[in-house]
Amino acid sequence: MPYSDQPTVIASGVEIPLLGFGTWMLEPEEARRMVHEALRIGYRHIDTAWIYKNEKAVGDGIGDAVAEGIVARDEIFVTTKIWVEHFHRDALLRQAEESAISLGLTPDLLLLHWPKPTPSLKETIDALNEAQDKGFTRHIGLSNFPSPQFREAAALSKAPLITNQVEYHPYLSQKTLIETARELGSSITAWSPLAQGKIADDAVIGEIAKVHGKSNGQVTLRWLIQQGVIAIPRTTKVERARESFDIFDFELSADEMARIHALARPEGRLGDWLDAAFHWDQDS
Repeated sequence: MPYSDQPTVIASGVEIPLLGFGTWMLEPEEARRMVHEALRIGYRHIDTAWIYKNEKAVGDGIGDAVAEGIVARDEIFVTTKIWVEHFHRDALLRQAEESAISLGLTPDLLLLHWPKPTPSLKETIDALNEAQDKGFTRHIGLSNFPSPQFREAAALSKAPLITNQVEYHPYLSQKTLIETARELGSSITAWSPLAQGKIADDAVIGEIAKVHGKSNGQVTLRWLIQQGVIAIPRTTKVERARESFDIFDFELSADEMARIHALARPEGRLGDWLDAAFHWDQDS
């Protein structure tokens, strides 16, 4: 197994480390430093995007770690994303190639960042498949697609869509989307898995954390990966990245999992840039 002894999820035959390191809003110098340190700590899944404007820095951080012998390239799972302004065929292929060049490697996974009503989903999915065929990515997937669009995209795609990256944390239910992913042989990746820090003062999570001798963040990340959901926490602090990685030596009980699930609420969404043409799944 290329990811040492870390837990992984299998989506359409593709193995993905369940704990990754996110780089949203990291400035290039910070991204390079933190990606290098994350790999030193033991992370084997790195997430970026064209719109983050740090792909080259992420690639440099990976390159630094490989050059130092910390990790080999084939031991790292790298994800990036096609921005919504590049969804026409030619633009998508240009950006896919640009992203691979900037990273200095072929990404393991290339996602459509948000669904858009135009161009047609067929054109965009066909182009995403073509990017894979041309060797600009090893696998393809989605980000921020509600279930109806997720199903439509999967039906249109020649290659399997191996994840759908969406906001998911204890205050936002994604049970419908998780079930959709399961039915499609795909997976869910959680961005903002720590609810942008809001879980830090949560009394319920705090009680569970005290039982296990862990932090609220560690319990929340454990809650996610025990569901088979990929989590990609982001930080600018090496000590916080180290803390977030230290979640493999304990397990939450079914009751503890249920107590955290019960924290979900209708107003729990923190980031909503979904096009008005679409609607989020409505979980009861």
